[in-house]
Amino acid sequence: MAKCGLPEMRGFNLVGYQSGANMSALALKKVHHIAIIARDYQVSKAFYCDILGFSLVGETYRAERDSWKGDLALNGDYTLELFSFPAPPARVDQPEACGLRHLAFSVDDIDAAMRHLEKHGIGCEALRGDPLTGKLFTFFNDPDGLPLELYQA
Repeated sequence: MAKCGLPEMRGFNLVGYQSGANMSALALKKVHHIAIIARDYQVSKAFYCDILGFSLVGETYRAERDSWKGDLALNGDYTLELFSFPAPPARVDQPEACGLRHLAFSVDDIDAAMRHLEKHGIGCEALRGDPLTGKLFTFFNDPDGLPLELYQA
């Protein structure tokens, strides 16, 4: 099995692929939403809504699956789907593993954002500077260990 990326992409036809070539006639506009699976729906809903400031715009309980689905918006934009399932497998504990690495949130005042998180008992890594942009950033985790980033705009 290949690590992330090309050329061994199962099920994809890469005939004529050239790195850097625009292969897409698909007119993607933006990321519509990101789905997150939570171990405890109520805890994660409180974290994302009460601490991070998302608003709950829809919520469904599916009894046949013993599963919740919450639709969360940030500043009016539908952004996250929050799911719960009974006994989900643990998240891979390797930040550099293939797949989603982290979600990053833009903030105007990173120091104030860090104080807000710390007031709620959420620790952040030491503040760092992005060597490419000079912007400040830090990481913290959601209740299930998903790495989240604050990035000063």
